[in-house]
Amino acid sequence: MSRKLFLLLILLLAPATSAMATFSIVAIDPKTGDLGVAVASKYFSVGSVVPWAEANVGAIATQASVNVGYGPRGLELLKQGLTAQQVLDKLLAEDTFGSTTGRQVAIIDAKGNIATKSGGNDWAGHKIGATWSAQGNILVGPQVVEAMGKAFESTTDDLAERLYAALKAGDNAGGDSRGRESASILVVRKGGGRNTNNDRLVYINVDNSADPFAELRRLLNIAEAGNYSRVLSTSLREKKFDDALNAAEHLERYEPLAASGQIVLGFVSYLAGKKDQSMAAFVRAKQLTLPGQFKTAWDNAARNAAYAKALEDQEFMTRVASLK
Repeated sequence: MSRKLFLLLILLLAPATSAMATFSIVAIDPKTGDLGVAVASKYFSVGSVVPWAEANVGAIATQASVNVGYGPRGLELLKQGLTAQQVLDKLLAEDTFGSTTGRQVAIIDAKGNIATKSGGNDWAGHKIGATWSAQGNILVGPQVVEAMGKAFESTTDDLAERLYAALKAGDNAGGDSRGRESASILVVRKGGGRNTNNDRLVYINVDNSADPFAELRRLLNIAEAGNYSRVLSTSLREKKFDDALNAAEHLERYEPLAASGQIVLGFVSYLAGKKDQSMAAFVRAKQLTLPGQFKTAWDNAARNAAYAKALEDQEFMTRVASLK
């Protein structure tokens, strides 16, 4: 192999530069205290580099000429009581890995304070809202972060859904000028994660895909369905029927063609005092089942003792019986 050909192969196979074309959003949900980061990039496994968050502490996105250490060090400083701006100032002052001119960082602390610095190649910049900061570099233009902010503020749902909406809006506005490859969403809540001692309420990553947003949506549906299943069980046990209804409505959204989910929504709607919504869900379940299947799905759901009050309402159950 000639030296010229060898050098060409080295250039083609070399890893991407640390300058990372990326758009991201950091945010807090003031009602729940949830903190999160969503990010997308034409870069392999962006979720392993950019997003950092700790429950009741803060969320950080570190990108462009990225110093990954800003993530763990920034959270450490937030835990010491420094504000987002104080943390950003200290991170830049402590940085011994060359010029900080190209660094792009966004920090939000648990009190909702926000600090952002934009660096990187054009287009690079950010936009800050009351509870969020959207930023990016090597984007098609400022319309990307503008669209992200509008989508975040106009979406009325939990933080993970609002982050996804913002990320998708940024992509629809042009996103990374080089194209797509990976995306990630991280949301933290104290004790909110699966299993024991886990604060990661949502943590999903698409490392390499021609359409990372479609795959991110699929994974988010699975993650959210699992979360709301747990909320539903807890809320029913604690007789918090409005919370249970919210959970059941989310579950129906993630599996709209599942008759079993419609039946659960029917029972929970009844318990929340919404009989019309309850009957509509049962009718929908009937429409989704083949002859004879409705009764089977009904009997499976009716084993849940939490639904006893509905089952004991003879007048209402007579109306439901006509569906079977």
